[in-house]
Amino acid sequence: MEIVLAIGIGVLTASGVWLILRPRTFQLIVGLSLMSYAVNLFIYATGRLQIDEAPVIEQGAAVPLADPLPQALALTAIVISFAMTALLLVVLLASRGLTGTDHVDGEEP
Repeated sequence: MEIVLAIGIGVLTASGVWLILRPRTFQLIVGLSLMSYAVNLFIYATGRLQIDEAPVIEQGAAVPLADPLPQALALTAIVISFAMTALLLVVLLASRGLTGTDHVDGEEP
């Protein structure tokens, strides 16, 4: 399970970086979203992934509970990334209205 999660985080990060380096605004937005998903998965994975464990721990059991801090950080990161995506969309749409193109550098290929 850990290797699947690590590969998933790596693929999301690599795809996000590749899309961020593209000159089109839509690709930039999708790349930033993929990077935020990769960061959220990484933060969530720091809370110890456990397989074949009971979801509810019996009282008096000597099993450590899951750390709620990574879950709270992931939720906070989701809200922040949503707000940043909305802000980026507004700024890029205003830029397109002023320049007439959706290229970041302002030139058509």
